[in-house]
Amino acid sequence: MKIMMFAHGGSLNRGCEAIVRSSTSLIKERIRDAKVYLASGKPETDQIITKLDGIYDGSAQGIRKYSYDWFVSAVKMKLFQDETYALGKIHDNIVRHIPGMDVCLSIGGDNYCYGEQPGWYEINRRVKASGKKLVLWGCSIGEEDMSEKKLEDLKRFDLILARETLTYNMLVQKGLTNVQLCADPAFTMEKEELELPSGWQDGNTVGLNFSPLVWKRNVQSQQAVRELISHILTTTDMTIALTPHVMEGGNNDYEMLRQYYEEFRATDRVILLPGDLNAVQYKGYISRMRFFVGARTHATIAAYSNFVPTMVLGYSIKSKGISKDIFGEEKLVLGIKEISDGVLLKAKFDEMIREERELRQRLQTSIPHIKKMSYKAVEHLGKLVQSR
Repeated sequence: MKIMMFAHGGSLNRGCEAIVRSSTSLIKERIRDAKVYLASGKPETDQIITKLDGIYDGSAQGIRKYSYDWFVSAVKMKLFQDETYALGKIHDNIVRHIPGMDVCLSIGGDNYCYGEQPGWYEINRRVKASGKKLVLWGCSIGEEDMSEKKLEDLKRFDLILARETLTYNMLVQKGLTNVQLCADPAFTMEKEELELPSGWQDGNTVGLNFSPLVWKRNVQSQQAVRELISHILTTTDMTIALTPHVMEGGNNDYEMLRQYYEEFRATDRVILLPGDLNAVQYKGYISRMRFFVGARTHATIAAYSNFVPTMVLGYSIKSKGISKDIFGEEKLVLGIKEISDGVLLKAKFDEMIREERELRQRLQTSIPHIKKMSYKAVEHLGKLVQSR
């Protein structure tokens, strides 16, 4: 059984790495003789994931001007408004591997949250035209993200695995009958515990992750997070461990967090974790924190899965849905508009401290069930494979 993951931008985003790592492990654990391959936009960043059976360059490529493909693409667009030929050439690094596979997994968990995706739509169409099974793996999609084109594309999938109930319920309400509920595979990912850095307080360190992605959507949030750091330093004796989780060009957590580190380093209670660790190593640090405050979803998953009380900073449907599935409500999840309010951030942090015991107990009760739901994804995949 040959399975190819695609729609992956590379492992400089440690959340994307976590999805690939954990999914590969789950599939190989539960599906006998499975071979797992990855088509990556940045294949050189994925060499750290050793359980894969192969890594392909899945990056998009331009069409050279005045080439044969350029002329054919231009004619099809001008005469028929048909971009499928051009899209097939642009994504040929993925398309050419489809015939050799049995199942193709679209693994970008929130790819469908960012407008129309004609490139993915065309790849999906070609997967089905080749007679292969097509799976949307661990997705989150908001009502506001849906369109007629997107809905038509979603109907192509043999199986859609929604990683939280908000997405699952919305897709079912849209009339899709190919949807099953699971949980994000990263809840099951292993961790690696490296030596603790100087200044870390055992049992009394709070992790803080912030991202340029969130800051760009709400520019006042950077000041509000600054106020939160000052509040933690003033009202508690905890160490703050600034924790990056994405190190991509133009979207680098480490660069943003370093600014906070330089501003507060004189306190001796603010430390900055390295910017070159892999997902399991970051999880190893996060697992030993007392609290976690994070913008990156998979950094918060690393915390939740180790029973660390967590506050989520302004994100999308996935964060709301994951929290609801764990707590029965959207607990300590602040919307993108709320995180510019420093007073609210401080109040929510204080709430997390007050409810520390209850939050930890709830996580200890819920996370084993969530991990079972992660395994549900591969169970559904196994049934699909057997029905070939």
